Amino acid sequence: MTLPSLRPLSIDDYEPIASVVDDWWGGRPMRGLLQRLFFEHFRDTSFVAGQPGEVRAFLIGFVSQSEAGVAYIHFVGVDPTLRAAGLGRVLYERFFDTVRARGCREVRSITSPANRGSIAFHRSMGFELAPGTGVVDGVPVHLDHAGPGQHRVCFHKPIGPALS
Repeated sequence: MTLPSLRPLSIDDYEPIASVVDDWWGGRPMRGLLQRLFFEHFRDTSFVAGQPGEVRAFLIGFVSQSEAGVAYIHFVGVDPTLRAAGLGRVLYERFFDTVRARGCREVRSITSPANRGSIAFHRSMGFELAPGTGVVDGVPVHLDHAGPGQHRVCFHKPIGPALS
């Protein structure tokens, strides 16, 4: 299978992505996590797989303004018909290369403890689970990280030499 080519995220990708994201998550309401500001301000560190007007996968990430050498992956989605084809890995690797070139040495990300597939994927990509303030289903979580009752698994991955 030939994977779609990657391109930088565009403001014009907002509606195509927002219109499918809930379906890609099995009907879970995810659209609220995709504010237009990401499409306006983080285009050069975010990527889409597919031609303009077509979205088969996407990654929205940015370089931290508060922590030198740290980048953050906010949201990643892959069309369910393309899962397990390696497209997520391709998106992550492009992001790692992009932020490494900007001096980043660590990438962080979070997911819901209910998203076992995401936890397994991050582990397969070399992410480590950060110690949490609690445990859900045997996984360390940061309790109330995204609001009351909204626990999150926090990940980090070194992508270059440690900052001195």
